[in-house]
Amino acid sequence: MCRAGPAGAPGAAACQNRRVKTFEELFDELQAKAAARTPGSGTVAALERGVHSIGKKVVEEAAEAWMAAEHEGPARAAEEIAQLLYQAQVLMLATGLELKDVYRHL
Repeated sequence: MCRAGPAGAPGAAACQNRRVKTFEELFDELQAKAAARTPGSGTVAALERGVHSIGKKVVEEAAEAWMAAEHEGPARAAEEIAQLLYQAQVLMLATGLELKDVYRHL
């Protein structure tokens, strides 16, 4: 995630030029980290804490996305929704779900 601040701030150009991941690419990346038990990975640490802890993060991020959408504008809402999607994918990994399992219900 890029948190460089406004355009012109240090690091802002790197954020603007960064290739964006798709939902599927993010899931593949998280699956690989989980399988490799990548040291220092926040995803691995979350998986080790378990479904209850991850579920609490999903609820927290959902509330933050709502509050950002209501009070902070589209850019902040997008950032919080991205964090919510990440946490949802971590929850999927913790419960053994694949993307196809979720897509079946869309």
